[in-house]
Amino acid sequence: MISFAGKSVLVTGASSGIGEAIARRFAGLGANLLLTARRNLSPADIAARYPAAGGAVHYLSADVTHKEAADRLVAHAVELFGGLDVLVNNAGILFRGTAMECTDAEWTATLETNVTSVFRLSRAALRVMTAKKSGAIVNIASDWGLVGARGAAAYGASKGAVVQLTRSMALDHAAEGIRINAVCPGDTDTRMLDGAMSGLPRAELLRTLGEAIPLGRVGRPAEVADAVCFLASDQSSFITGVMLAVDGGNSAG
Repeated sequence: MISFAGKSVLVTGASSGIGEAIARRFAGLGANLLLTARRNLSPADIAARYPAAGGAVHYLSADVTHKEAADRLVAHAVELFGGLDVLVNNAGILFRGTAMECTDAEWTATLETNVTSVFRLSRAALRVMTAKKSGAIVNIASDWGLVGARGAAAYGASKGAVVQLTRSMALDHAAEGIRINAVCPGDTDTRMLDGAMSGLPRAELLRTLGEAIPLGRVGRPAEVADAVCFLASDQSSFITGVMLAVDGGNSAG
C-alpha cells in the first residue's frame, strides 16, 4: 500500500481541479503538505478541505510566475518539514487559439506559467533533493504535449516543453537518486475544460467530448491524482523519465 507518512510534499496550483484532487490524495496517504496557488485560502478553509489529513497541511498563496516564488516556496517547505521529498508542478493555464490568433501576452503568460515556473521550482527543489540523494518530481504535462491539437498553439507548445524538460532532468539527476516523471492528462472534468465548446450545457459538453475518447468519457481529477501519487511513491522506484498518459487512450491513436 502506498503511504507518504513522514514525507513532505509541495503541490502547486492546488486550490482547485486536478491540483486540489492531488492534494487530497496525498493528504489521505499521510503526507505533510505545503499547498500553493494564487488564491488566498485561510487556515479555516484548509482545515475544512482536509479534515482527515494524515499529516500537516499548510497553504501559502503565491504566483509561480514571479521570479522569487520558487525559492520562497521550497524554503518554506524546508522550514516547515525539515526537507522536501516530493514536488508536484501542477500550476497551469490554457488559452485557446491558433498561432495566428494567439497574442504576445497570451504566449508569454502561457510559457511563464506552464514552463518557466516548472523549471524554477524544479531547480529550487533539486538543490534540496541532491543534498540528500533522494526525491521525486512529478510534472503535470498533457496529452497535447505528446500529440498535436487544434486551436491551442501556445498550450501545446508549453506542454511539449514540459515533456522534454522532464526527460532531460530525469537523465541529469538519476545518478543522484532523484526520479522525475510527468503525468499527461487528457480531457478532465475541471473548470479548464469549460472553454472547450462554449455555449454547450456542461452535461452535453462532457458527453460530446467523451464520445471522442476511446474509453468513452472524460477523465476525473482523482484518476490523475492516483497516477501522480504512484509516480511519487516508492512503488515506482525504478521509473524515471516517463510520460504517463492518463487520457482514456487518446494518445494511443
